Amino acid sequence: MIVYVLIPLGAYLLGSVPFGLILCRVVKGVDIRQHGSGNIGATNAGRVGGFPFFAGTFLCDFGKGLGAVLAGAALAGPMRDGVSLDLLRVLYGLGAILGHTFPIYVRFKGGKAVATSFGVFVALAPWAALTAFGVWVVVAVVFRYSSLASMSAAAAAPISFALMQREAFGERLPVFLFAVAIAVLVIVRHRANIRRLLAGTENRFGTKR
Repeated sequence: MIVYVLIPLGAYLLGSVPFGLILCRVVKGVDIRQHGSGNIGATNAGRVGGFPFFAGTFLCDFGKGLGAVLAGAALAGPMRDGVSLDLLRVLYGLGAILGHTFPIYVRFKGGKAVATSFGVFVALAPWAALTAFGVWVVVAVVFRYSSLASMSAAAAAPISFALMQREAFGERLPVFLFAVAIAVLVIVRHRANIRRLLAGTENRFGTKR
């Protein structure tokens, strides 16, 4: 009950905390959902309040993913009865990501899961996660599209994990499959951005439209 229901539920509730909305409302008195893209994630927080709000929201959302996996695994450890720790970490990470994407506190209208997924993946496979982050930085600097950088990093995560982890298709297969599923989720959540990229109307860094 605790391992398979209560801890995943706690991860979901943690993931549901809309830090971008909270930061912009408390500090600037602005409802982030009524500005920019209307999204509650870090990129729109940056459009509304500048880089400090982007960084603050990103770090908080990242922390949700990282904290849910690490804390959940620590709590479940003594009770897992031989169940793969990777499998439990994936379960708790999924809870946090679904919470961020479909948050109960704001009528299930959440972010695009990039920062929270990154936090989860750092807990699961830190070196592969850092490689994916490097891809994000390169694409963001070269093209100045946050959406393109995010999708590129999401796609790079399972690839880098498979290349770096000898057991990616063995004992650690749950992590690889999870990385693939999250990459698909992130790209699907960016479908409107994809349409704007193809049309040449996507916002670059520093624009408020």
